[in-house]
Amino acid sequence: KAFSTELCGGTHVRRTGDIGLIKVIAESAVASGVRRIEAVTGAAAQAYFEEQEQALHQAAGALKVPPLDVPGRVASLIEERRNLERELADVRKKMATGGGGGSDAAEVKDVNGIKFAPRLLDGMPAKDLKGLADEIKKSVGSGVVALVAVNDGKVSLVVGVTEDLVENINAVDLVRAGSGAVGGKGGGGRPDMAQAGGPDGGNAQAALDAIEAALGA
Repeated sequence: KAFSTELCGGTHVRRTGDIGLIKVIAESAVASGVRRIEAVTGAAAQAYFEEQEQALHQAAGALKVPPLDVPGRVASLIEERRNLERELADVRKKMATGGGGGSDAAEVKDVNGIKFAPRLLDGMPAKDLKGLADEIKKSVGSGVVALVAVNDGKVSLVVGVTEDLVENINAVDLVRAGSGAVGGKGGGGRPDMAQAGGPDGGNAQAALDAIEAALGA
């Protein structure tokens, strides 16, 4: 199948030697069967390589390794960060479930005869909240778990209700009460597990208070 090999962009030269050095810096699809190639040539290409080399040497200096060792050092740091994030997540979970030695973290209230485990978790990733709620539900046995996490000023909420209570207590209703306190609009999920969010991290504690009030109503 015939296809175009023209790479000029409307600028023509007498011979390829007039172009000199050429460096392709980007390539992307612009339409079906059409791709866009971006390149620099001549003095612009030389300047591009010099900028890249300068950036590499700056990175090597910051990492205190030779330039050729930068990729390996960066990969090592990324893996180290992942391990630290996993360890931090484990510590946060232990603290939230009462396994970290903190009495406040293990707090379980009695609200109209129902066990209520509220947790305010600064920096806990939203994706970890449901799993953590399940763990706390198991430790509580019968009751309601409310988790409020704050990340970059935004709030994530998860409410869990043990199976023996779902006929009378709906997690969706409770999480919506908490969401309203932090500027959120509703929430959703199942009677035993629901989630919501809101933009006002400064009212995170108010969200827990609202959930507790709704539970006691």
